[in-house]
Amino acid sequence: MPAILNKKARFRYFLEDEFVAGIQLTGTEIKSIRTGKASIVEAFCKMKNGELFVINMYIAEYENGGYANHKPKRERKLLLNRSELNKIDRKVKNQAMTIVPIEVFINESGLAKMKIAMAKGKKLHDKRDTLKQKDLKREMDRRMK
Repeated sequence: MPAILNKKARFRYFLEDEFVAGIQLTGTEIKSIRTGKASIVEAFCKMKNGELFVINMYIAEYENGGYANHKPKRERKLLLNRSELNKIDRKVKNQAMTIVPIEVFINESGLAKMKIAMAKGKKLHDKRDTLKQKDLKREMDRRMK
């Protein structure tokens, strides 16, 4: 089963603490994720009333869903322990950090999980440095062959 990645997250942010959270989904949503028809590129997470939600995550409608299909961009609750939620809430409030989804995958039990990270935004010069490092690494790999 394919993992759904957010490749832009590592380019746009400095990633720090990572957490693995369960996602509260409907039946047609999990079927679409299993076929790989989802995107978390524009997604972000937000605390509401002491609970964590992923917003703007796209899950395509299931072809055979019929009348019971889901909305593609609805808010979905993330399932974490209370201690993890408190830690995330403190970091967001005190250190002005963002919660960014990195990956959605299906674990060995068949459940959908999301890897999220606490992140700080990169400035333009940091993004340039990242691109420069990537180009240097590519050049070194070419010379090694």
